[in-house]
Amino acid sequence: MSINSSIEKIVKSYGANLYGTETINESGNTIFRVYITKDGGVDLDLCAEISNELSPFLDVNSPVDGAYYLEVSSPGIERKLENPTHFMSAIGERVKFKINGEGKAKGVIISANEIGFEVKIKKEKHFFKYKDISKAKTYYEW
Repeated sequence: MSINSSIEKIVKSYGANLYGTETINESGNTIFRVYITKDGGVDLDLCAEISNELSPFLDVNSPVDGAYYLEVSSPGIERKLENPTHFMSAIGERVKFKINGEGKAKGVIISANEIGFEVKIKKEKHFFKYKDISKAKTYYEW
């Protein structure tokens, strides 16, 4: 079983879903982030509980070489969309994305499946395949 599969199992035991993980370096420190989602939202207590459960598991099954800090949080209102599940969970939300070799676009996600997503851009519907998108994220219009 992979580390991500094990992390997902632990997260699910708390009634939440694993959105993704990332490893970053900030100010010379390595941070391993675990992003979670849950119907009704993610609160600080849930993040702390999952962090306390993940910490001893990751002490034995380190996700990175060397020392690191563990952070568990929601991916936020403005989050990366990296796989079909992410796009499906963002139906009805605003998205901005880069189309390979064609520039940028933004609109509202109308639907998504395993192949791509449909977005409404200025009252017109357009379908894009994931393979044609280099980067995508939700955004909030303040």
